[in-house]
Amino acid sequence: MAYSSGFNPHPRISYAGAAPTGSASEAEYLEIGLAEVVDPATVHASLAEALPDGLDVVEVVESPGGSLADRLEASRWQIDLGAPSAELVAAVARFLATDAVLVERMTKKGMREFDCRAAVVALEAGPHERGARLELTLRHTVPAVRPDDVLTGIASVAGVQVGENPLLTRLAQGPLDAATGAIGDPLHTAS
Repeated sequence: MAYSSGFNPHPRISYAGAAPTGSASEAEYLEIGLAEVVDPATVHASLAEALPDGLDVVEVVESPGGSLADRLEASRWQIDLGAPSAELVAAVARFLATDAVLVERMTKKGMREFDCRAAVVALEAGPHERGARLELTLRHTVPAVRPDDVLTGIASVAGVQVGENPLLTRLAQGPLDAATGAIGDPLHTAS
């Protein structure tokens, strides 16, 4: 592993698009700077050996160049809620029919108000064993809009309670195809 230079060197690791606290993710990416050229399969085996059970490295590839964070344009989420699905389907329809939905969240710079609706590329609701499931595709914006911001927005627009303890799982993140709304693989971009 490569280290930064200077008085207090640090490993050259960059986490891109980390999931919000309390959410699960099946699509986390990081870049590791190496001091020498190493076969990706060797790096994969070393990481798999060192990491605890349940923290699995799916793939190791050589960087295609450029910033990984710049290739993470959107993410797809699955959100399981305790709210009745019929209420949530109607609430989602009202949310999507609204041009702008302002929400507030505490940030490092204090309380900020921003439009959570503008970041939503796609949003669907349906039944699930806990109550309802949302399928959400979010465009990565500044400030970042998180799935819990969208839940707050749905509650404010439709006056519906989304239930306690939503289960948030990021399923994918990567480049956004504007025509289809699909999220591509950020590690295998077209030249």
